[in-house]
Amino acid sequence: MSIDVERARRETPGCAQVLHFNNAGASLPPQAVTEAMVAYLQRESEIGGYEAEIEGKEATDNTYAALARMLGCRREEIAYAESATRAWDMAFYGIPLHAGDRILTGRMEYGSNWIAMLQRARQTGAVIEVVPSDETGQICVEALRRMVDARVKLIALTHVPTNGGLVNPAAEVGKVARETGILYLLDACQSAGQMPLDVEELGCDFLSATGRKFLRGPRGTGFLYVRESATDRLEPPFLDMFAAEWVSRDAYQLQPDARRFEAFEANYAAKIGLGVAVDYALQWGLDAIQERIYALAANLRTRLASLPGVTVQDLGREQCGIVTFTVEGHELWDLRNRLAAQRIHIWTSSPGGARLDMDARHLTRLARASLHYYNTEEEIDRFCTILGAMETR
Repeated sequence: MSIDVERARRETPGCAQVLHFNNAGASLPPQAVTEAMVAYLQRESEIGGYEAEIEGKEATDNTYAALARMLGCRREEIAYAESATRAWDMAFYGIPLHAGDRILTGRMEYGSNWIAMLQRARQTGAVIEVVPSDETGQICVEALRRMVDARVKLIALTHVPTNGGLVNPAAEVGKVARETGILYLLDACQSAGQMPLDVEELGCDFLSATGRKFLRGPRGTGFLYVRESATDRLEPPFLDMFAAEWVSRDAYQLQPDARRFEAFEANYAAKIGLGVAVDYALQWGLDAIQERIYALAANLRTRLASLPGVTVQDLGREQCGIVTFTVEGHELWDLRNRLAAQRIHIWTSSPGGARLDMDARHLTRLARASLHYYNTEEEIDRFCTILGAMETR
């Protein structure tokens, strides 16, 4: 199935307002997502929050079913969260760690994840070790295999970094995890929605992601996949009366499935909007979405590389819809603001998001243009023309 770009743009009101190359930050939502959320909020205002929740149960349940279809898992293996970071934290902080235990991760690990690992290392005496990258910049699977021993308790990997188009070989890492029985936590925040994700092929025990990026869902939404066989290997770091039942004065009983990682309170309008966004992506087909995003990004990289003073900074054997670059003589946040004044949206990446990689490459900031299937070749032309004119001033 190919993407009907004209239809996608008609169903995305924002396309008429802005040139949006900030999909790795937050995509423009399709009209169907906005309508579902507004309708739910309207119903809450009419009958009350608890009552609207009961009435809307089918739509809420659909979010779990849609995510399960997207990931190739059972709906009982899905937990809803208010963000990708909170989803990741719920898995990570529940993993037992002791002095001398080893966490293996990659050079592209996301800043929030690294901070959490530092905290737990200080609390428990566990150690964080970085698996070397190969010549393309992606995690070296053979180096990972050589580093494995009985003290390794977790492999934590960011699938696609915040600061570039590199796609780590997550499925190959998963094979190592399965062969050795090591828990594997995959951060799919930037990959969910722009490429197919099958948790069986990926081999991960946990997968976290957000709704607002390439899935085109609302902000304040995220989710966690927890493999059924891994559920009882960890206990959530905090509980409430949704995650567990208070069964006697001194005892509680955890939910039997992934919902033990959830909390009672949630933004139900956003939760329903996430399910609508996932269904919308599945209607287009994630293979078709990936094909178009990758083609647009390759086009943009070629065009940017031809502009004087512009250097494309993406690494990796496989490169996705995130395109990063520097512009000689320009402060990149100022460049972003100047483009925004013309209703052109990009973002920038600073060292705090991926410090190991940025420091290793001596980069202080990157401009980040991230494309989606509703973007067009004409938008790439316009973007590069305006950027080139700015560069020559």
